[in-house]
Amino acid sequence: MSDQMQEYIEEAEKDLLHTYNRYQVVLDRGEGVYLYDINGKKYLDFVAGIAVFALGYHNEAYNNALKDQIDKVIHTSNYYYNVPAIEAARKLKKVSGMDRVFFTNSGAEAIEGAIKAARKYAFLKDGRKDHEIIAMNHSFHGRTFGALSVTGNPKYREPFEPMIGNIRFAELNDFDSIVQNVNEKTCAIIMETVQGEGGIFPAEEAFLKKVRALCDEKDILLILDEVQCGMGRTGYMFAWQKYGVKPDIMACAKGLGCGVPVGAFLLNEKAGAHSLVAGDHGTTYGGNPLAAAAVNKVLDLFESDHIIENVNEVAPYLEKRLDELAARYDFIVARRGAGLMQGLVFDRPVAPYINKALESGLILINAGADIIRFVPPLIISKQNVDDMIQILDACLQ
Repeated sequence: MSDQMQEYIEEAEKDLLHTYNRYQVVLDRGEGVYLYDINGKKYLDFVAGIAVFALGYHNEAYNNALKDQIDKVIHTSNYYYNVPAIEAARKLKKVSGMDRVFFTNSGAEAIEGAIKAARKYAFLKDGRKDHEIIAMNHSFHGRTFGALSVTGNPKYREPFEPMIGNIRFAELNDFDSIVQNVNEKTCAIIMETVQGEGGIFPAEEAFLKKVRALCDEKDILLILDEVQCGMGRTGYMFAWQKYGVKPDIMACAKGLGCGVPVGAFLLNEKAGAHSLVAGDHGTTYGGNPLAAAAVNKVLDLFESDHIIENVNEVAPYLEKRLDELAARYDFIVARRGAGLMQGLVFDRPVAPYINKALESGLILINAGADIIRFVPPLIISKQNVDDMIQILDACLQ
């Protein structure tokens, strides 16, 4: 490590609150699927800023759209309309089939809004204030109090309790566990369509369809968290579209802005028309012209650059190469995932392999202590997959 990089790292540890155990590298710039540190060392990136930078780095059309908007106006507040937000909402409705859009600054904020909308919907029906939400064990929805309350991992919640109340936890892909938790107070069921931090577990089609039918029968709102698995990552714009199981409320972020902090929660007409009204919810920055310009350009480029087609071409090849790698090592016990959201499950901690890969010019992250997660930019090629496998294979040896 160079003296300059060491100095930056030491300065960061003095000045920044230590809530991250960061990898010992200072990144400086990006190009395509590669990142470079301040010394000019090149890294193949299979993290994409945690499933954010779908379009890859230094996309000229994306950059120019943001520069053009900066020269117009960056922020006005939601007391006024702005054209980029109006256009972004229209495009987002078109690709999702949902009816109403609320722009936020993050995925956690999108979940907060979804929870509030669900509780307000139930309150308007019966006036009760004791409604319950069913969430999934091993889920992850964010770090704010509402999102944390429906996150199914006690280690994230316990230091900050009490959480918001009336949350029950069931098991993903176990419909009986849902039925056992449903009662007359249940107002919503929330889940990631593909669990991310919890270990790259996709929801099964039969399970999702049963949950949707139950929600329809009892007028319970289905909330799907597509923050990590949405925006084309699984080979569909949103992972639920593969199964045709449409949520009442959906949260998205990450790839929605491809680096600009922006999220959204979307509602169908039933939830949108009978929940939040003026004064119920708000945000200073959400959907401001700069963030909305990013969403606009991202959605345009997804179409013009055939991003989802590329996912569907490259993802099966990534699965094949990961399966081949897993077959060579007894300590890799499984591969699972969907599209370009994959995980290799080990029988031991993966941190040493991720650190070794970083030294070798490959950026990877974990999902739990024993899983290496692969969430690369959606523009990767089969050659990029081969290069990644070659480096990782050497590290595993």
